[in-house]
Amino acid sequence: MSTGKRSRFDGALRATLWFWPFVAAVVSVVVTILLLMVRPDPGPVWATWLWPSGVDAATTLLQAVASSIMTATTLIFSLTVVALQLASQQFSPRLLREFARDRVTQVVLAILVSTFVVSVTGLRGMDADRPLPVLVPAVVLVLGIGSALALLFFVGHIVKSLRVDTMMVSVHAEASRTTRQSYPEYADHSKNPRPGLPGPERGTLVVSPSSGFIKAVWPEDLVQAAAEHGAFILVGVRPGDHVTVGTPLASIWADDGDSASAEVGELVREAVIRAVDLGFERTLEQDAALGLRQLTDIAVKAISPSINDPITAAHAVGYCADLLVQLQGRKLGPQQHNDEHGTPRVVTPDRDHRYYLDLVCAPIRRFGCSEPLVLTALLRMLRDCAVNARDDTHRGNIEDQVDLILESMDEQVLPYDGDAVRDLAARVELALGGNVDDAYRDRAGETRSV
Repeated sequence: MSTGKRSRFDGALRATLWFWPFVAAVVSVVVTILLLMVRPDPGPVWATWLWPSGVDAATTLLQAVASSIMTATTLIFSLTVVALQLASQQFSPRLLREFARDRVTQVVLAILVSTFVVSVTGLRGMDADRPLPVLVPAVVLVLGIGSALALLFFVGHIVKSLRVDTMMVSVHAEASRTTRQSYPEYADHSKNPRPGLPGPERGTLVVSPSSGFIKAVWPEDLVQAAAEHGAFILVGVRPGDHVTVGTPLASIWADDGDSASAEVGELVREAVIRAVDLGFERTLEQDAALGLRQLTDIAVKAISPSINDPITAAHAVGYCADLLVQLQGRKLGPQQHNDEHGTPRVVTPDRDHRYYLDLVCAPIRRFGCSEPLVLTALLRMLRDCAVNARDDTHRGNIEDQVDLILESMDEQVLPYDGDAVRDLAARVELALGGNVDDAYRDRAGETRSV
């Protein structure tokens, strides 16, 4: 199985709520059928110890547990729907996928489904004219107790999950993982595209067969296909992009830089379409920008007039600051992928430092222009980025964002509050100039104000 197919399969399993409960149901049916075959007659000591009562009591237990489990499962679905509705309305509709991927919800549902299936399947083997399958009621008793504990744990888990800080931590962790996996270290220049590679002219164009979001691009599969057919592929899309049917995905050349033959072009075109994973929604698998978008959504929603919670917005900006600092420690931009002989085979595009800064600063700056607390949170974020800037490009982009924040500050902001914003802007300049101590000298006061 190719890297792309395997990763798509793994991602689909993680994102589905039904898979593990379905597996648990199938396993439970098989196990229960096997347990029904164990009918000790006459009952040994261990059988009497496992279930001292008769068939009628066992049947009553199985019926009661099956009925109770259906009620508990209904409760879990109700709580999950409430959580999804709250996350969509109060925070961001792009957070719903995280709830479907929640492993605790999947495990609890699997436990409840297993208990229900064992109870129902076990009922068909309860016969007063035959010896009692003592293992079935004993297992159902244990599963019933386990289901009750799982339900209590789930209620506590869902309450914790509904906290906005928990959601931000989850998004931050996923985006951090994606950043580490998607970008090489800043000092690693091994994937920098070398000069002289073919440009877009004369290439055989590969267009999208359908519309949707780019969920992932698998360069390993592209390198293999290009090496097999003596081709070079310039990918034109990146994870998170939205494409429409018939729009370009990539261009293909022969090794000598000329247009690829019709046969090679067709074979590589099929490989490109297989290696570019399209879907109806963005995912965090390779799209670090989605994590920043989700955190930005939370911040923008928090400062909307209907919610008016600038503190949450400031906290979201704090998580964005950490992600931006991580991105500054990575080599952003296009990446070159070579075959085993060191021959360039694929170049994939990617977002640059300016894009990521705009992604966070622009919407929060526009919607929070009249709230000094939000503006100062953005400037604190830029100060952290300034201290960790790796080159003049980083510093220039940060300085541009500082200027935009000052220009966008609403005229209705009182002079006293405006002075605090301008003071932090000056401290960002100090950080850019290397005067880190003075840049952070006001940290205690900031903490008290937030």
